[in-house]
Amino acid sequence: MRHQEGVFAGVRNSRLYYQGWLPEGEPKAVLLIVHGLAEHSGRYMNLVNRFVPQGYALYGIDHLGHGRSAGERLVLERFSDYTESLKTYAAMVGRWQPGKPVFLVGHSMGGLIAAAYLLTDQEGLSGAVLSGPAIRPPGTIPALTILTGRLLSLLLPRLGIVPRGPAGDICRDPAVVAAYLADPLVYQGKLTARLGAELLGAMARVRREAGRIRLPLLILQGSADRLVDPAGARILYDGVASRDKRLILYEGLYHEVFNEPEHSRVLDDVEHWLAARLGPQP
Repeated sequence: MRHQEGVFAGVRNSRLYYQGWLPEGEPKAVLLIVHGLAEHSGRYMNLVNRFVPQGYALYGIDHLGHGRSAGERLVLERFSDYTESLKTYAAMVGRWQPGKPVFLVGHSMGGLIAAAYLLTDQEGLSGAVLSGPAIRPPGTIPALTILTGRLLSLLLPRLGIVPRGPAGDICRDPAVVAAYLADPLVYQGKLTARLGAELLGAMARVRREAGRIRLPLLILQGSADRLVDPAGARILYDGVASRDKRLILYEGLYHEVFNEPEHSRVLDDVEHWLAARLGPQP
């Protein structure tokens, strides 16, 4: 396995970090990882360790204000800051791996980013895998907090207003939770007012315009997810126009299905789905 990393100019010329994990031979396909809220692209080693040995090249960026990328933590001007930077990076990956099938793999907020990206930029992609996509907020956020956050996004956009869910809600593996809490690249602060409002706006847009999505789509959702509303996965599944779509609901699993104790079973499902869309390999 070969590892590469670097920086590129994202939205408003921001300095964004990227990394990639490549097989020793010629890749048969590309998985483009779109990470979730407050984390970074390096938290997907279960995917890397499963798919790189099978001949996939995996790439990921740290979003603006996340991980090793520049920017105030969890601060942005508009949601398109994420999708525009993803578009720039996807074009870079396309130049590095010309002619290769490319699949987006978006988790949580990354699932929302990927879905929003697909509303306008499906050309050049072969499909998408969305894990616990943030299509509806969890019911634990009071309506008054949401209303206040929308107002504060205009007046005090950088103000932290909503504590993020307990770290123990990410998955049921105590070692993963401990590593998450100890990771200096994972931001533990509150959700900022502007980001909260932009997330809600993007969720509403994806729900409203999901019919634009036509690519093959695999949605993975833990039934015991407390960080996003699991019903959002079904809403997205029902809304997309993709003829080739599948929703897998994992009974009892938490938010990070790629990191749950049952992650091997989840990765088996992803592996079989990808292989079926790539067809026989030489």
